[in-house]
Amino acid sequence: MLPNLIYPLSKSETLGFSLFSDDAYVLLVRLAVNMIVLTILIRYFYYEKTKRKDYLFTYYLIGTITFFLCFGLMQMDIDTGMGLGLFAIFGIIRYRTDAIEIKEMTYLFMIIGISVVNALASNELSISEVGVINLSVILLTFILENLWLMKHETRKTVNYERIDLIIPDKYEEMKADLEKRTGLTINRVEIGKIDFLNDTAQVRIYYFADDQAFSDYHNQ
Repeated sequence: MLPNLIYPLSKSETLGFSLFSDDAYVLLVRLAVNMIVLTILIRYFYYEKTKRKDYLFTYYLIGTITFFLCFGLMQMDIDTGMGLGLFAIFGIIRYRTDAIEIKEMTYLFMIIGISVVNALASNELSISEVGVINLSVILLTFILENLWLMKHETRKTVNYERIDLIIPDKYEEMKADLEKRTGLTINRVEIGKIDFLNDTAQVRIYYFADDQAFSDYHNQ
C-alpha cells in the first residue's frame, strides 16, 4: 500500500500568502540603512540649513514609501524600468499651493534616488558597493552645504515708497535706509518696476541669509 504523500496545507498557504520569509530580514536591514541615510541627509543637512518642518515631513514619507514600493516591485519580479518610470512621477511633483524651489526639488530627487538604490540593490551588488553609493551622496551633500556653499546669497522684493532715492547718485543712501528698515545687512540693491502714479518702486535686495539674526530665503 502506497504511503499517504498528501499533507494538509497550512491556513496561510491556503489563503495564498506566507506569514514569514527570509526576505523579511533583508527588508529590515535595507530599511535600517535607508532610514539612517535619510536621517543624515534630511535632519542633519537639510533641516539644519532651512528649518522647514513641512519638507522634513514630506521627504521622510516620500523616501520611505518609495523604498517600500521598490522593494515590493522587486519581490514581484516587475520590470525595473517600469518601476523606475513610476517613481519618476514623484520627481515632477508640483504642489498647486506653493511652487517647489530648486533646492527642495534637488533634495526630493536625491531622497527618491537613494531610496530606490537601497531597495533595488540586487545580490550582484555587494554591501561595500551600496555603502560607497550612500557615503558618496552623504559626503558630497556635506561638502556642498557646509564647505563650498557656506554663504547663500538670497533676495527679497519690497515695495519702496521713497522713489526720490532710487536714482544712481543716491544709491548708498537708499541702501542705508533699507538696511535700517529691514534690519538686514544688504549686499546690493536692484531697482525693478517704478509706479510714479503711487510713488512706489519694486526694489530687490540681496543679502547673505546665514549672516542675519533672522531670515528666510524662501520668501521672495
